[in-house]
Amino acid sequence: MQPTNQLHLGNYLGALKNWVALQDKGENLFCVVDLHAITAPQDPAVLAQSTREIAAAYIAAGIDTAKSIVFVQSHVSAHAELSWILSCFARVGWMDRMTQFKEKAGKDREGALVGLYLYPVLMAADILTYKATHVPVGEDQKQHLELARDIAGAFNRRYGVDFFPLPEPQILGEATRVMSLRDGSKKMSKSDLSDMSRINMTDTAEIIAQKIRKAKTDPDALPSNPDELAARPEADNLLTLYAALTDTTKRAAVARFAGTQFSLLKSELTEAAVQTLAPIATRMTALMADTAALDAILRDGAEKADAIAQPILADVKKLVGFLPR
Repeated sequence: MQPTNQLHLGNYLGALKNWVALQDKGENLFCVVDLHAITAPQDPAVLAQSTREIAAAYIAAGIDTAKSIVFVQSHVSAHAELSWILSCFARVGWMDRMTQFKEKAGKDREGALVGLYLYPVLMAADILTYKATHVPVGEDQKQHLELARDIAGAFNRRYGVDFFPLPEPQILGEATRVMSLRDGSKKMSKSDLSDMSRINMTDTAEIIAQKIRKAKTDPDALPSNPDELAARPEADNLLTLYAALTDTTKRAAVARFAGTQFSLLKSELTEAAVQTLAPIATRMTALMADTAALDAILRDGAEKADAIAQPILADVKKLVGFLPR
């Protein structure tokens, strides 16, 4: 996750909650991607603070540093080094098809930063630096993972080796795409100007209740058939949130609230959100109160990540033909 703005419920349900569940299913690395963050201007002091906050959120949500590696991207130089090497295997045509660059650059494509354009190559390096085989992603990141596979394949073919595995996407959970509380057709976003559009992971119980109470709805009773939700984005979003927070399915959530008004759903959704986020927020506050201890955790994670990355990077350099030091 990028250390930009506050993490919200969509980040937790779409990623963090699933990451926690993956910890007993293999070796996991969880990175705070501060190199990606500077594809947009950042205040240095705010970036440093936000980097710690994201790391604290990982741990508070249940990432166990005894089982998994938690580190900061810029602390492992192999990410940046491999990104340059991989950029020499990526095609301009591939990059031009990246929809997120088009969305973020908007009409000012000529004024967009090169770093934003090459963002997907750095993401490929984040994955291939560790020869990762599985990557949990949201629907909006699936295209970037496909690019990582394309780049890995191009590298392997160039040197006639089976060096990089082709990573597989893992799209997990009920809430693969959490939408705005103010507009069910838009993704919940840290950068949305309206704070009422999202539930931040550090929001108090009172603020969570207020945001859910004021969440946009439609005038009809909740449906009894999940197929009807396609035409009712706000109902779909609130039921999806309820299902994800209560570890049930959306179909079961539809059955639970069929024919009722939104008020009952909002009441129970508020209770579920508070029960989930309150202990995480408390733990985050405690972690952020001792930055020396948090920084020590991140240094330890960087050392472990670097121990995996450096031999792989050395093998890449040898294949490419770079002289050893």
